[in-house]
Amino acid sequence: MKKIITFGEVLMRLSPEGNKKFMQANLLEFYFGGTEVNVGISIANFGEKVKHISCVSNDFVGDTALSYIQKFGVSTSDIVRSPKPLGVYFLEVGAVMRPSSISYNRSHSSFSDITPKVVDWERILEKGKWIHWTGITPALSKGAYETLKAGLKIAKEKGISVSADPTYRNGLWKYGENAKDVLADLVGYSTIFIGGINEINEILETNYSYSNEDFIEASKKLMERFPSIEKVFDKIRTSINSSWHKIRARMWNGEEFRETVDFDITHIVDRIGTGDAFAAGLIYGLQKYDDFKSMEFASAACALKHTYEGDVNYAAVDEVNAILNGNISGRFNR
Repeated sequence: MKKIITFGEVLMRLSPEGNKKFMQANLLEFYFGGTEVNVGISIANFGEKVKHISCVSNDFVGDTALSYIQKFGVSTSDIVRSPKPLGVYFLEVGAVMRPSSISYNRSHSSFSDITPKVVDWERILEKGKWIHWTGITPALSKGAYETLKAGLKIAKEKGISVSADPTYRNGLWKYGENAKDVLADLVGYSTIFIGGINEINEILETNYSYSNEDFIEASKKLMERFPSIEKVFDKIRTSINSSWHKIRARMWNGEEFRETVDFDITHIVDRIGTGDAFAAGLIYGLQKYDDFKSMEFASAACALKHTYEGDVNYAAVDEVNAILNGNISGRFNR
């Protein structure tokens, strides 16, 4: 079975228990994650073969991170090691009208050491069928950008599907490259675009609104600019407050526009990694279902992730399908 490949930083998350602020806390919980590895673990939980490519610290923290990833069946055999520390972020989980807050410590992390010469993309992608990237990775360092681009070039040559989630985080771009130019460069190697109006406007330097009509026009313009893009999927979040959100999705596949119904998430346990859960559900679904069913599966997977603590979606395929089939009562399974 060929593997799905994810590439990106592995992070340790430190957070007070429950909804405490750091000034209230004496104890911290830790989790491992990172947007691309979250996607990979979720896909592995759906039964697919997954390999994650990264660079982690050459110490007991890096050892523990690798052990965590491996327990889900994700291959770490091509993750390289660095004397620099693992990246860390600190999270205060909000509630009701109080938003969550995040502070990153990743500017000089082990992942910033990665370069194209330490990743043998030709060999790795011989056994690959899909590669997923996000806009977080090329924002972190020039080495990360160049390593990702090297992999995408080979993936394109081999006809491998490439999903792009070109999230733009202004505060991460500190090494001198222009974010718009880099993201546009990488989108040019991609086949599936997972992003909405904000991402399209950033890349195309346009000013489309959030309406469905503008989403369709923006998707058409994106496909015109980047002919390799076959389909565009957008997850839409409506926030009632920090604890209550609604999730739906829409798509343009070059022929038709479709939109899902809302999933009403009235009590959020943990919002981190929910977009990654959507991407993972979509990547899995597009290999099993039609476009609309794939989008529905992704939306249900995203909704379920809100019920798990930590960065990773632990849901299995049958649990996601149960939500799609209307089993949302939360009653005991006996």
